[in-house]
Amino acid sequence: MQQPKWIKDVIENLNIKALNEMQLAALKAQEEHKDIILLSATGSGKTLGFLLPLVGQLKNNSDKTTAIIIVPSRELAMQIETVFKSMQLNLKVTCCYGGHKREIEENNLKQAPALLIGTPGRLADHIRRENINTSTIKTLVLDEFDKSLELGFQEEMSLIIGSLPAINKRILTSATKMEDIPAFVRLTKPVTLDFLTGNENNDTGLEIKLLQSPEKDKLETLFRLICMLGNRSTIVFCNHREAVERTSNLLKEKDIVNVFYHGAMEQRDRDAALCKFRNGTSNVLVTTDLAARGLDIANIRYIIHYHLPHTEDSFTHRNGRTARMEASGTAIVLLGPDEKLPSYIPEGAEQITLPTAIVIPEKPKWSTLFIAAGKKDKVNKIDIVGFLSQKGELKKEDIGLIEVKDFFSFVAVKKIKASHTLYLIKDAKIKNKKVKIAVAK
Repeated sequence: MQQPKWIKDVIENLNIKALNEMQLAALKAQEEHKDIILLSATGSGKTLGFLLPLVGQLKNNSDKTTAIIIVPSRELAMQIETVFKSMQLNLKVTCCYGGHKREIEENNLKQAPALLIGTPGRLADHIRRENINTSTIKTLVLDEFDKSLELGFQEEMSLIIGSLPAINKRILTSATKMEDIPAFVRLTKPVTLDFLTGNENNDTGLEIKLLQSPEKDKLETLFRLICMLGNRSTIVFCNHREAVERTSNLLKEKDIVNVFYHGAMEQRDRDAALCKFRNGTSNVLVTTDLAARGLDIANIRYIIHYHLPHTEDSFTHRNGRTARMEASGTAIVLLGPDEKLPSYIPEGAEQITLPTAIVIPEKPKWSTLFIAAGKKDKVNKIDIVGFLSQKGELKKEDIGLIEVKDFFSFVAVKKIKASHTLYLIKDAKIKNKKVKIAVAK
């Protein structure tokens, strides 16, 4: 089957060599079936697997909303929006989620987007306020459907799906299977594309190792482990928000640079933490299972299960943050003296022996600046690079990852240059406007 030109353009725009087997199967299935369940390992390219089948419909009806993607977290919503924009299809997309100003979303919805992405609570709110014309939406996508159809979301999900009278195609995707899909989803003879092998940990280049902590409080063991791992990008998973902050603070006291991330944080603080982790200002992220889905951060080398995950699904999704797209990675399970290894973790996993000597990892060479201007101020990455080069006397190699949000931006700069640059730009203007610029908290 010859691919249409737009697919070749998308492949080029995304800088990938070719579509994989799963993505090709998803494209073919949407031509032949109304309802599709797509099961594929985390990091296998599922986002393209459900976005590509939407493109023909979106292109033919670009002046109205014909597809909606519902996801369980705001980070996943933003991730999908980023991928969609990177496809460069010249189609309007609007992202709706809690923690984002509703007024901005309402303005964006006045001119109907071709594609709508959002979390259950915020989408239900817009539907109640009649901000969305639901009568034109023909395709429903539930990404990470095993999570978005859990009991806590079911009332809102039922309201949203019940408010979509014209749906004639449903695509449900996940990295884990769900036995019972609620009746309100209204699946009719769905075809299942199952690309899960039942042995994802081996197939993805993921190694699983065990580390025994001699003490019930595993912090000293965690600290010694991070010292052994060195400067590699590492996510530490805890089961509770309080444990996340306690663990993060105690690691800082031991001189381990890290950032923490959980659902009770303000959106700007969440964005700052993830940005610092992405851009190398911090190589260690301490988090809850909130970060187990929807975060596509390149080159994460280690996953540490500081607390044992509650379920096998949680274990799978946590581990899915590493060993993505043919890269290798290692998941390390920390076991306390009274903890038993869950049945879903292989017993033959290699035991780690920590070295006697402790060497604190080198501090990261990057710092993150916060700039109080963003997309809504007509500021983009090129503006920021130009500003920091001209006013801040930074060379190209001194500037790292830049992330531009609606009302603020983050930029990585070499740590040794940060203080001098801040001094040089303290009275300078971006786009003829004086804005606050400081080291991100």
